[in-house]
Amino acid sequence: MFTRSPTTKKLSSFFHSHKSHFSTNIVGEKPVLVRDFIHSALYDPKHGYFSQRSRSVGVLERSIKFNQLEGRKAYMNHLDKIYKRSDISWFTPVELFKPWYAHGIAEAIMRTSQLSVPLQIYEIGGGSGICAKGILDYIMLNAPARIYNNMTYTSVEISPSLAEIQKETVGEVRSHLSKFRVECRDAADRSGWGDVKQQPCWVIMLEVLDNLPHDLVYSENQVFPWKEVWVEKQHDKESLFELYKPLEDPLIKRCVEIVELDKNQSVSIAKSVWSKVFPKPRRCWLPTGCLKLLEVLHEVLPRMSLIASDFSYLPDVSIPGERAPLVSTKKDGRSLDYNSYLDAKGDADIFFPTDFWLLERMDHYCSGWMKPHGDNSTKQGKKRRTLVLDTSAFMEEFGLPSKTRTKDGYNPLLDDFKNTKFYLSVPTHNIK
Repeated sequence: MFTRSPTTKKLSSFFHSHKSHFSTNIVGEKPVLVRDFIHSALYDPKHGYFSQRSRSVGVLERSIKFNQLEGRKAYMNHLDKIYKRSDISWFTPVELFKPWYAHGIAEAIMRTSQLSVPLQIYEIGGGSGICAKGILDYIMLNAPARIYNNMTYTSVEISPSLAEIQKETVGEVRSHLSKFRVECRDAADRSGWGDVKQQPCWVIMLEVLDNLPHDLVYSENQVFPWKEVWVEKQHDKESLFELYKPLEDPLIKRCVEIVELDKNQSVSIAKSVWSKVFPKPRRCWLPTGCLKLLEVLHEVLPRMSLIASDFSYLPDVSIPGERAPLVSTKKDGRSLDYNSYLDAKGDADIFFPTDFWLLERMDHYCSGWMKPHGDNSTKQGKKRRTLVLDTSAFMEEFGLPSKTRTKDGYNPLLDDFKNTKFYLSVPTHNIK
């Protein structure tokens, strides 16, 4: 089973068009890159999806008692009732499986941390705060008192409404408040981090990568060079369309370079031959928002360990292109998918699958271990130990799977989230 929302409805097949009616001011008089369009559609303070909807992230009134449910049918019926009572599109795994999901992450951190120094945790995009509370709860109950007493937990949250919810959630345990703080800012903005922090720390990103802005590049066939895609208003001011320009944006160029770093000449020749026989336009979505964030994190937190979880695959995607997103809104209690990213009007979530192979390459690139073409410098960054695990494998290793198992043995955390993975990355002292 592929999981996103149990109420998602697949719409009619995609009708190829580059125009879309639009009712907000996300695009002004000048064209914008696709990543800037997506950033505004999701995070603009006035009309962004996450900024104007405090309920964009669901909060369960109480934890689900999985051990009291008979099996999969009972669980799905229970979940369907929850969604029908809610005006949000979906619940994150850390919310559905609270507190056990966060406890598994806390255990992974405890096993691999340097406990001789104060534990510092940063969470990017903390949602409702349930992950922060779960981790603080677990460390308070299971770690030596000095670990809990000396630790700090900083949530970097771009949404003011979610920042307030996080404070309320974590504040349910009074002793957590002295260790927890929320910084309401964009984590990808270097200026918000201040000085470089040399202390070891952990960075947590749960279902964050899927909502980071992406760029779109287009090529007329398999061998023609990529072009940047820009979004522009038509003269009637009612609709949007795409513009194609030669690659000039530095961030897009760096991302393309990472994607194509290992391409060899034989593959290029084969593509050239194939394109002459079967020429086909190409569209490729690039995780430039992720690259920018990783560049900032590696600069300001050079000794960070990273743990990220996200979708490795999304079902029923009708928008064309490699790593294409789903654009989903909720109407009358049902999730509906748009056929174009240009339809996002601040009322729709835009989320992407995570290419974990590419994520690992970007991580090594930003740490300085993987060098770009033409970089002949002798300076070498430190290699990182990286691991990609299916959610089920991660939770079986670090979590308590028995807590999310129903009476007949069905376990939604292990059995349903086949399209999600964890990425772990820790620094090493290997500079060879």
